[in-house]
Amino acid sequence: MNPIDLTEVLAGFDAPWSPRIVTRVNDYDIRLARFAGEHVWHVHEDTDEFFMVLDGEIEIGVRDPDERVVTLTRGQVFVVPKGTFHKPSSKPGAVVLLVEPSGTLSVGDAHDDVPDHVDVTTGHLV
Repeated sequence: MNPIDLTEVLAGFDAPWSPRIVTRVNDYDIRLARFAGEHVWHVHEDTDEFFMVLDGEIEIGVRDPDERVVTLTRGQVFVVPKGTFHKPSSKPGAVVLLVEPSGTLSVGDAHDDVPDHVDVTTGHLV
């Protein structure tokens, strides 16, 4: 039961697309991630996904049902509804806070081929 310094957490890793679990609230992970380049088209069938940009800018491609791009800058939030295919990206990079049920896989329940730079994980504990 001590405060968590997000600046210290960020100083501890630089790998993009490899989220860190900074704490849990009930059955949800609060994750901190670096975004750089493109992730992979994927879907979470049974859960929404919350994005909050702490630094930088991201784009989230969504198919709902038409394909479109949502752009988020520092201080903005967006929720991808469950069952919606989406693909996050960021050029040149960003820091994002994510909220997802514990155990949610970073590439969802279904996804395109996963490139080597994307960590397939349920998050790494800080």
